[in-house]
Amino acid sequence: MAAPVHGLQKMAPTSAAEGRALRILLVDDHAIVREGLKRLLEGTGWSIAEAESGFAALEWLRRETFDLAIIDLSMPGMSGLDLLHRMRADFARLGVLVLSMHAEDQYAMRAFKAGANGYVTKDSAARELVNAVRKVAAGGAYVSAGLAERMVLQLGGAVQAPRHTELSDRELDVLRRLVAGQRPSEIAQALHLSVKTVSTHKTRIQDKLQLHNTAALVRYGMENGLCADDAVPEGEA
Repeated sequence: MAAPVHGLQKMAPTSAAEGRALRILLVDDHAIVREGLKRLLEGTGWSIAEAESGFAALEWLRRETFDLAIIDLSMPGMSGLDLLHRMRADFARLGVLVLSMHAEDQYAMRAFKAGANGYVTKDSAARELVNAVRKVAAGGAYVSAGLAERMVLQLGGAVQAPRHTELSDRELDVLRRLVAGQRPSEIAQALHLSVKTVSTHKTRIQDKLQLHNTAALVRYGMENGLCADDAVPEGEA
């Protein structure tokens, strides 16, 4: 069953000069994060709706028209990347701004490849979010300067890409959950896959990274900052 959705809120504008009110959909599984984002957007005059999951976000999009969605990459059930693919397939004109805890260029590049129009890290949201929303809503693209520089260097070959950039989005998700300590059965439940499919992904990950056991995978993931922030092993919730 999809998570519940929350009502549309109107942020009070700071001046009569504010343009047409944008309609924005916030998609994050943490209520405290959504509340923080709404505070950052106060005074813009934009209409804000909230969704607790990718499934709830799609429900909103089927009923209402939005100018832009702000989505988290790391969500249980349907990941942000999966949601991005669905949005691009079914709501092609929707602007999408990814707001992620991951400052690494690899995540930004995957997000843009999946169809994002902008990428902002959560630790820079207080400084950049409003400008990023305006840029994306106007049809542009947005990425912070430091992250953009690293992406250009990697794309240009000046910086060697880590081995896990060869992984598919799903394989990277499985790897991050293994690093977080989830068992294959837990990963299967979280990603709505069979345990056999998760095991197949794990085998492919080991082949691509040239690592031969789970301990080596976990060590590689820890060294490269790959840990799913939404992955909580059973008994630790």
